[in-house]
Amino acid sequence: MSNSSINNPQKTRNLPMPVDANQVYGLSEQSWKVLTEVTFPTAKTPEAIMMALDYCKARKLDIFKKPVHVVPMWSAALGRSVETVWPSIMEIQTTASRTGLWAGMDRPVWGPDVTQSFTGRFKDDNDTWQENTITVTFPEWVAVTVYRLVGGRRCPFTEEVYWLEAYSTAGGKNSQLPTAMWIKRPKGQLGKCGKAASLRAAFPEECGYAAEEMDGKSLNDINDGTVLNGTASRINEVDRGELHRVVDLSMISPRIQKAVTELVRRTTLAGAWKAAYDYANCKFSGLDLTYANAELDKAAQAEQVTKMESYSFDGETAPTDDAAIPSVSTPASEALTKARETLASLR
Repeated sequence: MSNSSINNPQKTRNLPMPVDANQVYGLSEQSWKVLTEVTFPTAKTPEAIMMALDYCKARKLDIFKKPVHVVPMWSAALGRSVETVWPSIMEIQTTASRTGLWAGMDRPVWGPDVTQSFTGRFKDDNDTWQENTITVTFPEWVAVTVYRLVGGRRCPFTEEVYWLEAYSTAGGKNSQLPTAMWIKRPKGQLGKCGKAASLRAAFPEECGYAAEEMDGKSLNDINDGTVLNGTASRINEVDRGELHRVVDLSMISPRIQKAVTELVRRTTLAGAWKAAYDYANCKFSGLDLTYANAELDKAAQAEQVTKMESYSFDGETAPTDDAAIPSVSTPASEALTKARETLASLR
């Protein structure tokens, strides 16, 4: 059996067009046929295409350019596969571009080629399970560098993605067999995942996971810390002076902790707080950046308290100019301040 037959989806036929497709989106029967047979040939239900239409309408995207994909994912809770909608790598790039801060992207850097055999089951064109063994040659990893303007400076964000950790399986999580696309384009698919990871590092608030990363995965993977390894807290429950408690230190490597400690030490000696925050934004990304900013916040506030106490002890009036008291304004603290002001205005 050829590689191309693995997980080769059947074409969708005769999906009835919902009334809302015409009344809400103004689609004709011909446009609906294009969506079901050309744009989303793997969609099994009209509801999946309607979800894609809703997404594109909210994001002001042309659905016929296929900015999103319908991706079947296994739901352990339901005991069956469900259809989900995820943005394509093109849509994630569009999102980054719309910020006005995306400053380009380097060509991918590839790891060495690896040849490996995979054994498992897959569903054939007749929806029947089959056993097979496939040998694939693929790059071990890819690294993509994305640039973002931070404080007017072009800063690089690089993430490494490994093929064995990213590839999609034809038979779900209990199978090792790659899907047809990952067999046909092992380098191209990994490159898309590498771009998505680096765009997510550079634009954590704007960009999420791409369809290419979710294909063949389980819905349970979304809540798996190995896939989405972050923490979150409601902003009105976190005191500005306790922002550092949000970061789980077990998720910060010793190397990063050592680098941040040295940055805080040098900054405290020099008093160059603004320069330290600018450096952190260029040097770190994601959770590492959150940790670095939180540690700088703590050190700056500690110095500010020490100065205020020394003035009180000497009977002097504390200076109020910005040069005397270092600024501890960061994106996190500014967002927190704005949220508190909004809450106060509603009381």
